[in-house]
Amino acid sequence: MRGKSFPLIALAASVVGLVPALAQGQTAREMAESIHSGDTTATALVDKALSEADRLRDLKGFILLDGDGARRAASASGRPQGPLAGVPIAIKDNINVAGLPTTGGTPTLRAWVAPQDAEIVKRLRAAGAIIIGKTNLHELAFGITSKNAAFGTVRNARASDRVAGGSSGGSAVVVAAGIVPAAIGTDTGGSVRIPSAFNGIVGFRPSTGRYPGDGIIPLANRDTAGPMAASVDDLVLLDGIMSGTSMKLEPVPLKGLRIGVPDAFNDDVDDAVSQVIAAARARLEADGVEFVPVKLPGIAALIEKIGIPAALWEARRKLPAYLERNGIGVTMDALKAGIASPDVKAIFAAIDGPDAVTDEAYRTAVQDLLPQLRAVYAETFVIGRFDAIMFPTSSVLPPLIAASDQTTTLNGREVPLFPTVIRNEDGGANAGLPGLSIPAGVARGDLPVGLELDGPAFSDKRLLAIGLSVEKALNSPISPAAKVAPPR
Repeated sequence: MRGKSFPLIALAASVVGLVPALAQGQTAREMAESIHSGDTTATALVDKALSEADRLRDLKGFILLDGDGARRAASASGRPQGPLAGVPIAIKDNINVAGLPTTGGTPTLRAWVAPQDAEIVKRLRAAGAIIIGKTNLHELAFGITSKNAAFGTVRNARASDRVAGGSSGGSAVVVAAGIVPAAIGTDTGGSVRIPSAFNGIVGFRPSTGRYPGDGIIPLANRDTAGPMAASVDDLVLLDGIMSGTSMKLEPVPLKGLRIGVPDAFNDDVDDAVSQVIAAARARLEADGVEFVPVKLPGIAALIEKIGIPAALWEARRKLPAYLERNGIGVTMDALKAGIASPDVKAIFAAIDGPDAVTDEAYRTAVQDLLPQLRAVYAETFVIGRFDAIMFPTSSVLPPLIAASDQTTTLNGREVPLFPTVIRNEDGGANAGLPGLSIPAGVARGDLPVGLELDGPAFSDKRLLAIGLSVEKALNSPISPAAKVAPPR
């Protein structure tokens, strides 16, 4: 097996220092341009990324570094061509990278080595990207904290006593920490957008089906890969490569934009989050954005009846099929038995236990209720003449690692953790909408707050073009030169 695995070392209280800016402030696009111009080399960028990954290993952002493979690719490329020529990136460890394990963050899959790249990885390599390693995640992508009992808890890049978000926590952290300018995650119900928000970077969930989904450990029909980066411009670049629709995007002028503000996703939000979102909204209004309140009665109950039941029913069938199709030699029972994280073990007990989602309940969710949800969103955009809808990516700030896996605190009251964190994400994911999380500011010291924009289905390019202007107006992204704080 190629690559170097990190030992599971506990974070020492003395690990205090500055997380570096991205290769002297460079984005992925700027790195590629520097290589094209001869100002730097792929080898130099890869060496720097690997060095920073090793220095910041206690963040637990990576499950595996492929230093030898990355250096070989860099040295073989000379002065490479392509939009990502020689740029080091990272891939979530539920996406196949040829010659490396695809663990899914679970012990039972440690030994299986992917024989070929997932299609999105092929496209990224063809564009010149160099993959330096596989990132840590919530085990089997079934969670929103990335507290992984097998490979270590991923620590927030801006407050190391806080969770990184999930399930793509490792991908978010290695970008926020300045190790790589971009990484790829996956999103079923918020798994790209939530960790992006918690770590102060940008993350994009495309319309369902925009990117090829082969070579990815599946959970549900609405699964999709998604790019994560330090700038919306890099998301534009990555989206073009991953979708096969590369084209230059001009920012959409903010003046005259009409954005809906759904009550269901903007009410009952942590006071500190609300203050940051309100300030961001005021800045955008000053630039000419028109915000319109929108009432969506009953949408929360509708989402609840669709999201989790559909995901559990589909995972029960998709995971065994994936294991068999790839000849991994692991049964579903063996996979379940080897799960290390207690919260994920409990979920899998429910997938095919006595309380498993019935076929009838699943049919009701996807045949009756899902069309209703899609209709609610479609009518909202059409009747309101909205370019997008806006809300906090998460209604709460990143929870403490030491806190409960089951509950969190929202304005002084105890609430369930998982549904509270994904509340604003799951609806758009089920409806297949594109969603873009952008840093809106920080609260309570240096805890990032994300602002999400969702657009109509398959309005991906326009949503990203709007994001370019929103990011500039909000003076985003948050600088990656943030402190890795000791536990507090």
